[in-house]
Amino acid sequence: MQKPVNNNFKESLLHTVDSLRKSIRSGEMDDSTSGLVPGLVQVNIVILPKIWAHDFLLFCQKNPIACPLIDVFDAGQFLLKSLGKDIDVRTDIPEYCVFVNGVKTEVKKDISDLWQDDFVVFALGCSFSFEYALQQAGLSIANLESNRNVSMYETNVPTNSVGVFQGNVVVSMRPFTPAQAIKAIQITSQFPLAHGAPIHIGKPEMIGIHSLSNPSFGDAVEINEEHIPVFWGCGVTPQVVINNAKIPMFITHAPGKMLITDKLYSELR
Repeated sequence: MQKPVNNNFKESLLHTVDSLRKSIRSGEMDDSTSGLVPGLVQVNIVILPKIWAHDFLLFCQKNPIACPLIDVFDAGQFLLKSLGKDIDVRTDIPEYCVFVNGVKTEVKKDISDLWQDDFVVFALGCSFSFEYALQQAGLSIANLESNRNVSMYETNVPTNSVGVFQGNVVVSMRPFTPAQAIKAIQITSQFPLAHGAPIHIGKPEMIGIHSLSNPSFGDAVEINEEHIPVFWGCGVTPQVVINNAKIPMFITHAPGKMLITDKLYSELR
C-alpha cells in the first residue's frame, strides 16, 4: 500500500527544484542530474517533428522497458504543465543534443531559437527516479558515491522496431553485491515507469558489452571483486534508435542530464 504524501516533504522538494530549475534555465548549472533533488521524478526528453511522432509513440508502446512513456504533448507545446507548474522544455534541461540527419551537430543549454510549431515532446521514465528508493533501503549507488554520471552501454539486445525506428537497447549499470542486487530487483520492479526491474545481471559480454571501464555514455565507476554489474533499461535507447533513422532533425537531453519534474517518485508506482 502506497504511503500518504508528506506535504511538508513535498513542499521542501519543490522549493529545492524551483531554485535548481532557475539555475539550469540561466545556464549556470549544466552537470548530470543524478542524485539531485532525490524524491522527485526525472524524465528523458525526446523532441521530434509531428510527422514522426505517431511511429515513435508506437515504438515506445512496443518497448516499454527501454522507453516507459510518462507523457506525450500536443504539437508545439513547450510548457509541460502535467509535469510541473513552471516547466519549459526549451530551457529547463542542463544540456540538449541536436541531431540533423543522424549527426549530432550541437550541444546547447537553450533550444528556444530552434523551436518549431510542429515539435512533439515525449517524456520518458528514467532510472534516476528510483535511486532515492534504493538509497532509502540502505543501498549505496556507486556513481552517486563517486559524484559521477551513471555508466551507460550500448548492447546487442534488439528493440522491437516500428517503421524507421530500430536499433539495440542501451542500459544503465550499477554494481551491487549479490544480496544487494536481489534487494535492488525487488525495489525497482515497483517502478515500471522508471524502467522497472533490471534486464540483465552479471556477465556483460552476454549482452554485447566487452568493457565496463569504457561506457558508451556517462562515466565509468569502480567495481569491486564482491560486486556484480546490474543493468537496467535506459532512456538513451530512443536517442540511438532515432539517430539510426537519420530523420532530418530531432532534439534530446544530453545523456545523464535530465528534466527534473515536480512529481514525487512514489507517483510512478
